[in-house]
Parts: sequence; C-alpha cells; structure tokens
Amino acid sequence: TSIEEDYWHLNSAVQIWDVGVQRQVEIKGPDALKLVQFMTPRSLINMKTGSCYYIPLTDESGGMINDPVLLKHSDEHFWLSIADSDVLLWAKGLAIGLKLDVVISEPDVWPLAIQGPLAASLLVDVFGKKIKDLKFFHFSHFEFEGTSQLIARSGYSKASGYEIYLEGFKYGKKLWDLIWNAGTKYNLLPGCPNLIDRIEAGLLSFGNEMTNQTSPLEIGLEKYCQLDGKHDFIGKAALKKQKAEGITKCIRGIIFDGPPCPPCAQIWHLYSNNGIKIGSVTSAVFSPRLKKNIGLALIQEPFWNDGAEVKIAV
Repeated sequence: TSIEEDYWHLNSAVQIWDVGVQRQVEIKGPDALKLVQFMTPRSLINMKTGSCYYIPLTDESGGMINDPVLLKHSDEHFWLSIADSDVLLWAKGLAIGLKLDVVISEPDVWPLAIQGPLAASLLVDVFGKKIKDLKFFHFSHFEFEGTSQLIARSGYSKASGYEIYLEGFKYGKKLWDLIWNAGTKYNLLPGCPNLIDRIEAGLLSFGNEMTNQTSPLEIGLEKYCQLDGKHDFIGKAALKKQKAEGITKCIRGIIFDGPPCPPCAQIWHLYSNNGIKIGSVTSAVFSPRLKKNIGLALIQEPFWNDGAEVKIAV
C-alpha cells in the first residue's frame, strides 16, 4: 500500500516478485568463457560451475555497460542476468568481430524472486530441504512439473532471498499459484525491489548510480576489477590509466535533513559550504528506520570523505 509498508513487510516476512523483465543473455559454445571474460574486468579463472558472480561489464573507455549476475552452467555455457540496458546485441557484435565460436540468444527464462527472512522456510515447503543447502550466490536445480528448474540464493534486497529462473513461459502461472498458496501461513505478499531497502543496503541501480559515463572504479566496484591480471578485457587500458591517475568522483552514501523527501521525484545537486557544485544525488528516499532522508550520491574529490558536510539543493 506504500513504499514504507512494503519495506517493513519485506524485512519481516516474505514477498514474491515478478522479475521476468530480468532477461538472460545465454552464451554457449567452445569460446563462451573467452567471450564472457573479455567483457568484464573481473577474473573468472576460479569461477566454478553452479556459482553466481556479480560482474561489471565495461566499454572501451572503461564506462559501465551493465552489471549483471553471471551464472556458470559449464565452461561452455553461461547466463548473463542483466540489469536495465541491452547486452544481447553487444555480446553478438563482440562475438562476430572477434570471430568466436559461440551461440548467443535470449532463452525462454522468466525469473521469479522470493525475498525476505521467511523465504527459505517458504521454499523448503515447496521444493524440499535441499533449498537450505544453497550457499549465497550459488545455484542448483530442483524438480517442478517434471522439469528441472534453476534456483539461486540471490536477489536485489538486503533481506535473505532466492531467485527462481523458470524455464518455460507456460509454467509461470502454475509456479506462482503453488508458491502463493504455500505462502499463506508466512504472510506472503506480492512486491518488487524496494527503494528504501536498496539505498540502505547500498545496492546500485543502472541508470542512476551507474551509466557509461561512470567507471566501476568510481562506483565502488574496484574489488571486481582485476586490472593487473593476465586476462584481457574491454576497457582495460582505460581503467588502468584511471587507477594510476586517481579517480576524481565516487559514489557515497548521504544522510540529510528536511521533511521526508519523495522517492525519485527530483534531482538534487550537491554543493560545498562555499557554494561550489561538487556532485549530485543519484537516488534518495526517507528511511523510516533511521528517521532521516538517505541517498546515494556521486561526489567529487575531496568532498567524499566520511563525515564531510555538504549542501543539497534542487
């Protein structure tokens, strides 16, 4: 009924999210690993089958193309579970240009997220105790309607949760109804990614905190960038140069006074105490837990230090 009530429910019970818009880019073939590795600064050398990696995808200038979750089925089979931008055509273009032996497609996969502290209990009732064996950012397969379906322990919230990568559009209603009916005793409600929860957790959003005008080094993803590794990737030279010279802006969390701010309703600019523009707020909302307005902001050096005071204006 409101973003605040949804927030409290998400962090106390369990929700079902239709995230079918979260498309998969499937890359299969002998050169699948080679292509995926070329797309990201994160080293995949130690990635095991059945694991999920959060990876930045960068362009030739080191700018962000996307920040998908990579699911490894085998060395010759990957899914890129993408955020709000295109990757399918980008991957196809790279494969053609590099003359790689891969097949790239969008499979008939429709993700459904189950999020909240009671998510595990609910899915144990539906799929069995094997659910509890899933480690964070790992996946396994579970039987449903005579099919084998992939379930990962992951999700776009700070609450515990899972994502079901349902293969087969025709099974969607049956899966929803099965989980919906089983969730009655857990106070299951429909929901979606919650802005309050996202900002409190520091989860980034493509198009807000990141665009192709920001690099992974500027948005706190340096730990996913192995710049001194042996593997080559798009934008490596640009990112190595940026790291050597030092970044001049970065994402920081902010807390600010005033009446509860409307979520995503305005763009706020940041100024120093002497009136110099030093950045902008990328996402903001009122936190009922902290009783403060909170946000994420792209702030210039040297004003990004913890505890620094800044001014916000429309």
